[in-house]
Amino acid sequence: MCLYLTLQRIFQFIKINYSCHFVSFFTSLTTYCLCLEEIKKSFKLKINNKMGLFSDFLKGSDEVEKPSKIRWIYLTEKGHIEEIILQSTTKPVLIFKHSTRCGVSRMALKNFERDYDIDKTDLELYFLDILKYRELSNEVSEKFGVHHQSPQVLLIKNKSVIYHDSHYQISVETVKEALLK
Repeated sequence: MCLYLTLQRIFQFIKINYSCHFVSFFTSLTTYCLCLEEIKKSFKLKINNKMGLFSDFLKGSDEVEKPSKIRWIYLTEKGHIEEIILQSTTKPVLIFKHSTRCGVSRMALKNFERDYDIDKTDLELYFLDILKYRELSNEVSEKFGVHHQSPQVLLIKNKSVIYHDSHYQISVETVKEALLK
């Protein structure tokens, strides 16, 4: 009964807020994810969800992410921007601007973290949560003269942006290529 009421509330929300085409696609998607979660809870099973993309899409922004193999430095203060500029004269710096509510941003971040294999001595990595630190995100865009996007990477060397990209164009390989130039 609990599952039925939950699904009913979700479908009402979708119908009110989105078009009918959107509803038909996400009805089956939502049903799949919620049913899988109910089965897991009911039977206390550990089910390997092969449709991870859908689970990630429906995952809330408050859910805890798995720890990353990358040791990010979190960009949380305006003073960090000046540190990045100074640091870029001795070592390249990458800023990853991420929105915790955006599925595309989450996917770009996961892909980047999964593929990351640059030696820690070659690049310093900063992470900027644009929802928590919107003013900093605007400051970064203004300071480096790069139009804001999310997700977005900026590669800074000798106080200037030598490469930037956004959305699905973000990749470790393109960062490596930019570092070699």
